[in-house]
Amino acid sequence: MNMLTTFILVGMIDSYDTHFATVELNTTPASNGGPATAVMPIAAFPCDIYEGKVFYVVKLHEDMEATIVCQRDVKDEGIRETTD
Repeated sequence: MNMLTTFILVGMIDSYDTHFATVELNTTPASNGGPATAVMPIAAFPCDIYEGKVFYVVKLHEDMEATIVCQRDVKDEGIRETTD
């Protein structure tokens, strides 16, 4: 069995409780196998999570551990309403 030495997975939180999150993981680029479902401990995430939160599982070098990186939340930055 060949093990992946480098990869990037795109994940999304489906649901969570106080200890675990059920997540959907997809390969990049997407493969014919479709998404995988996993249960991960909340403590593994370096950010606050909520349903629909996007994160990445990244392993860029063969000798490194995989790391979870959270996608930055976008909050109406730079949008201003003007009145004439």
